[in-house]
Amino acid sequence: MDRLQRLFNPKSIAVIGGGAWGAEVLRQCQKIGFAGDLWVVHPTKADIAGIEPFAHLRDLPAPPDAVFIGVNRHLTVDVVRDLSAMGAGGAICFASGFSESAAEDTDGVNLQGALLQAAQDMPIIGPNCYGFLNYLDGVAMWPDQHGGLRADSGVALITQSSNVAINLTMQARGLPIAYVVTVGNQAQTGFSEVGQALLANPKVTALGLHIEGIDDLSAFMELAEAAKRLGKPIVALKIGQSEQAQKAAISHTASLAGSDAGASALLARLGIGRVSSLSAFLETLKLLHVVGPLASANIASMSCSGGEASLMADAAFGSPVTFPPLTSEQVKELRTTLGPLVALSNPLDYHTFIWGKEDALTVTFAAMMTADIALGIVVLDFPRPDRCTSPDWELVLNAVARAQDQTGRPIAILGSLVDNIPEDVAQRLVARGIMPFCGMSEAFEAITVAAFIGDQKPAMTGTYLPPKIKPSMVLPEAEAKAALGAYGVIVPLSQRVGVIGDLAQAAEKIGFPLALKGEGVAHKTEAGAVVVGITDHASLLAAAKGMPATSFLVEQMIEGAVGELLIGVVLDPAHGYVLTLAAGGTLTELLQDRANMILPVDAAMIDAAVGRLRIAPLLDGYRGGKAVDRRAITRTVLAVQSYVLETAPYEVEINPLMCGADGAIAVDALITTGEPHD
Repeated sequence: MDRLQRLFNPKSIAVIGGGAWGAEVLRQCQKIGFAGDLWVVHPTKADIAGIEPFAHLRDLPAPPDAVFIGVNRHLTVDVVRDLSAMGAGGAICFASGFSESAAEDTDGVNLQGALLQAAQDMPIIGPNCYGFLNYLDGVAMWPDQHGGLRADSGVALITQSSNVAINLTMQARGLPIAYVVTVGNQAQTGFSEVGQALLANPKVTALGLHIEGIDDLSAFMELAEAAKRLGKPIVALKIGQSEQAQKAAISHTASLAGSDAGASALLARLGIGRVSSLSAFLETLKLLHVVGPLASANIASMSCSGGEASLMADAAFGSPVTFPPLTSEQVKELRTTLGPLVALSNPLDYHTFIWGKEDALTVTFAAMMTADIALGIVVLDFPRPDRCTSPDWELVLNAVARAQDQTGRPIAILGSLVDNIPEDVAQRLVARGIMPFCGMSEAFEAITVAAFIGDQKPAMTGTYLPPKIKPSMVLPEAEAKAALGAYGVIVPLSQRVGVIGDLAQAAEKIGFPLALKGEGVAHKTEAGAVVVGITDHASLLAAAKGMPATSFLVEQMIEGAVGELLIGVVLDPAHGYVLTLAAGGTLTELLQDRANMILPVDAAMIDAAVGRLRIAPLLDGYRGGKAVDRRAITRTVLAVQSYVLETAPYEVEINPLMCGADGAIAVDALITTGEPHD
């Protein structure tokens, strides 16, 4: 975005403060070859990193484009105010002690408010961050060492953690990096705005986000849409799966981490690939930079070892990655090249018969690359360069390049261990348009994510921006069912009874068999407040007397269900309304079989989610059994969605939804209403 271009692509840089951090910024700018004006402001020092300081901001020759503020938090506010008044392009606020420390220091919140007021329209990054590295233009607004190199093009990385950013620059995997930006507290400028600014640069090929908490849901959605328009993929490493990680995120940057289920659902909805580790993060971005999104997860594996072929097959087990079988034409061509002793399959162990023979290797690799293969992989671990030589390995690289040119299909080199692709080899491969995978498990995760990104189909755009509410009250079950029933959810016949003496009359209206539930009791099953299968008045009366309740819900007994589902919607303030479809009833906690999506959804999305559940075969008629009416499930979910989007509750849950061949009935329901919350 234009607002940030002057800051990220400066012609002049000023450093405020003469401490070690500020001096290091100057040295890093000199080291990376910054070609513009480099100024430093300090009232007393005569020399900082070989540069004569200006005594005051007002003495600078012109308003600087980018400023690193390396003074304490109180002075930072004053400096930002002066910079904004003089028309500076933007500033990095290095100091900590703002809102991220609010639990211990409430003054930090007030200071952050003062900082925003001081900045006015001038962009500020942070506070509590290192700044950024622009490897394309040679800009290092960075108070520490880093491991990156200048690049002609590459991926952009954004993180809230400065230390994680340093670690990422130290990678030796051959990944070209265009930008590294740390955003700290995101007091004014969040990673969504920064991401759009970086993606606008035609030299940036993909965007990597290390996310502790979504800065602004609407802005994040805009970032995803901008990336789609530009055809540039986004990969996210989102922390927060554990309670400890969520607490660390809040204490570190004052971010709202939200639920992990909500994060996964939101990222999937927006077409953003999610990875599980920093290694997979880097390998996925490298694949997207070199090859781009994949049309599928179909791969061809080639190695000169049966052990490696087996490792490849096992590494793909349980993942979406598949090895299409060889065609008769492939078998014929490979047999001619490899001879009668090689067992032909995918993964292929081509043995060492053709090792060192570049032409034969080329023919073999090319033969494996049919139209349904999205990516070929040649497993090739290099010897240690400090102790061994590898001339024959270079022949394999040449053969891969030739086969890739002949077929027009991408082929990667894969080191089964991260250590076994030397950095210089990885860099040379990237320059030749060949993907160097460092690590087998990382490679398969990268392929899975790149295939997910490449397989994006037209879907409902955007998400529903959630209301700002907090939990208010839990509706009685009968009221919850009535509310959902008004929107089309099918519920059993029922009647509320205030005194035991009215049970017989309710039973006559509904008819046996019945279910009886005690009202006002949490965890009814555990408390003995649910009895099902009641067939006569005496049993009904006995059941009521044995319950810890004084009012009751008499309900039609639903029998003959094929399977039970849970439908839940809960407000996740960081990500939106999260819809959960899961195995229901007593299996909910036991199986942990669920699919999560962000509202709104459509019928196709619901049906696909049900199909992903492990109990889907049961619902579809396992071993000759009856199949449920899947359309009835879909109608129920859409009815719940209509209720949620129109009434804005905090939470809705149906468990179980009894699913049968003739429909789906909500046997139990819970609604927690919401009330406004700032």
